[in-house]
Amino acid sequence: IGMDTVIYPDVYMSGRTVIGEGCRIYNGCRFDNTVVGDNCDMQAVVAIDAVVDDGARVGPYVRLRPNTHIGKNCKIGNFVEIKNSTIGEKTSVAHLTYVGDSDVGSHVNMGCGTVFVNYDGFEKHRCKVGDNVFLGCQTALVAPVTVGDDVYTAAGSVITEDIPAGTLAIARTRQENKEGWVAKYRAIKKKEK
Repeated sequence: IGMDTVIYPDVYMSGRTVIGEGCRIYNGCRFDNTVVGDNCDMQAVVAIDAVVDDGARVGPYVRLRPNTHIGKNCKIGNFVEIKNSTIGEKTSVAHLTYVGDSDVGSHVNMGCGTVFVNYDGFEKHRCKVGDNVFLGCQTALVAPVTVGDDVYTAAGSVITEDIPAGTLAIARTRQENKEGWVAKYRAIKKKEK
């Protein structure tokens, strides 16, 4: 544990865990074979076989699974799980997101509910996300896909094909309103009873 680091109550460290200087490790953290750099803030984080670089802000309620590497000055927010992935520096994974088997560039912003769909029922596949990417809320990246630099995805998009650099990707159907549908559905259900 490095100089000027503060470890609050209810923190567990095991294995070959190393904590850098000037960190604040708040309650609810568990580190096993994890390396945390200097000047990091961690709260309610479970990290196993992970690396967190200098200046990262992680938590609360974050799970870093084996082979996860968080870059410098990243923000990993509440209810995020990352597995077997590299997250580039100054990337924000703010909340309610799963990143699995992926290589993510720097200065990426992941909107709420972003999911990396890495398992097809038989094998795991990887995604690659470039630098300066904005993934809109509820984007699902169905691996294997490559997202180029400077890409935006529209909220609610299910991305199944590579996206070239400098592109806006929209992968959703148009909204269709079925007026009167609810009354018809309820009438059918009422007859069934």
